[in-house]
Amino acid sequence: MGNASGFYGDRLDAVREMLTGGPLDILTGDYLAELTMLILGRDRMKDPKRGYAKTFLRQMEEGLGLAVDRGVRIVTNAGGLNPAGLADAIRELADRVGVPVRVAHVEGDDLRESRDWGPGVLTANAYLGGAGIAACLRAGADVVVTGRVTDAALVTGPAAAHFGWSDGDFDALAGAVVAGHVLECGTQATGGNYAFFDEHDVRSPGFPVAEIHADGSSVITKHPDTGGAVTVGTVTAQLLYETAGPRYAGPDVTARLDSVRLTQEGRDRVRIDGVRGEAPPPTLKTGLTRIGGWRNEVVFVLTGLGVEAKAALVQDQMEAALAGRRPAEVRWTLARTDRADADVEEEASALLRLVVRDPDAEAVGRVVSGAAIELGLGSYPGFHVTAPPGKGSPYGVFEAVFVDAAEVSHTAVLPEGQRMTVLPARETRELAEPEQPPLPEPLPPGPVRRAPLGLVAGARSGDKGGSANTGVWARSEEAWRWLAHTLTEERFRELLPEARDLPVTRHVLPNLRALNFTVDGLLGEGVASHARFDPQAKALGEWLRSRHLDIPEVLL
Repeated sequence: MGNASGFYGDRLDAVREMLTGGPLDILTGDYLAELTMLILGRDRMKDPKRGYAKTFLRQMEEGLGLAVDRGVRIVTNAGGLNPAGLADAIRELADRVGVPVRVAHVEGDDLRESRDWGPGVLTANAYLGGAGIAACLRAGADVVVTGRVTDAALVTGPAAAHFGWSDGDFDALAGAVVAGHVLECGTQATGGNYAFFDEHDVRSPGFPVAEIHADGSSVITKHPDTGGAVTVGTVTAQLLYETAGPRYAGPDVTARLDSVRLTQEGRDRVRIDGVRGEAPPPTLKTGLTRIGGWRNEVVFVLTGLGVEAKAALVQDQMEAALAGRRPAEVRWTLARTDRADADVEEEASALLRLVVRDPDAEAVGRVVSGAAIELGLGSYPGFHVTAPPGKGSPYGVFEAVFVDAAEVSHTAVLPEGQRMTVLPARETRELAEPEQPPLPEPLPPGPVRRAPLGLVAGARSGDKGGSANTGVWARSEEAWRWLAHTLTEERFRELLPEARDLPVTRHVLPNLRALNFTVDGLLGEGVASHARFDPQAKALGEWLRSRHLDIPEVLL
């Protein structure tokens, strides 16, 4: 099984690359994220026939014929909010290009009309499992289109169909979930966004492939002669991405991430085995998106001497101008990107960012941008902004709620049009935090040196709603013995002051020599709300790695 898309906007040529670069049985594509659902929701408001990932259709203009020629079946969540519409569009495309394919789709995730979710909700979609995909493939589908399923379902469904797993084969399903999580973000598993990126040629990393076995174990690899690398490190980084504790719950199974074993089996080949699974929870995560209000942003450039005084002056001037109709939220952030005696003007400049939000578009529009522009000749010396202020734009809010799986009409629409109801899991288990595992023996005392954490540890970070996740792993047993005792929740807060007053939870994963931290509330109401400079916490891990602390010299 291969992946050709990690998000809506990934490389267009990836489908061709994956279909022509080596053997495949199934090609998957993940197009959905929390922000994507909001984008598709706004598309659907403009045209009810839309709501799916349009780029997937462009890829299929050539990809359909290549897939049929090579006997590869395609499974994708590009259907977004309108899987039936995308399935019809694929049939029309197939007729136009003369490639006969059997198309099926999965629906039932859209819960927008099922209850009153409150004002302004654009989308309400449950995260379905892979059973509907499996039913479509068993019925002979060449292409399966879904709406909102878990990212791993794109792998668990085909694997269950191929090996004949039942919904009680928890260990096998959990192994497929782990493989699916590694594949779902495309080239992040093959060296993209990797902490130690200078160790491989990652200018154009190939997309990942999982060789899945009947017991759920797998080997992560990539097509020959493609860029990037598949190592225990690159796979570890992706396993820690946007996860939290040892129990990784989904509608098919709860995978125990603390049971995962990774082994370098050869060049660009990493074996995943030992994965244990438990019954899934009785509820399904449901993502709600809505328009939260309106925002505007002005970034003032402060150059040279007196940066603090310049920032204070323009802030006082703007606050006075906004006094008559102050937006509901006004946030100022000064980024000291300047340095003394700089050879380049940009290096002599700091950035003062003003972000305003309000339910009323007028409160963040002309009243803000006009006030900023009017200061152009009457404020601090060297006054300018990074871009002309605009009239403001809507921002979105993401919220996760949980609904009883029995209330969701998970439906597989088979190639001939028959509708098959997919029943929820027969056995379920409420989620509970497992006991913390014992820590390794600490390193013996010895000389230390002040140095960046990133010299001895990797990290990868991301978002889940308003929470940020940062996974940190050691690359040797000695480094793990030090990291496990040093990087506590308290130390994490010290190193990242933005998290100082927020709930921070640490999870210990000894098999991966890793710690996974969740910071609740760091991202406000989610990526679409643009609550901070790095709204998806993509670089939070790299910030952590850049922080200095006392590190044993033996590790350096």
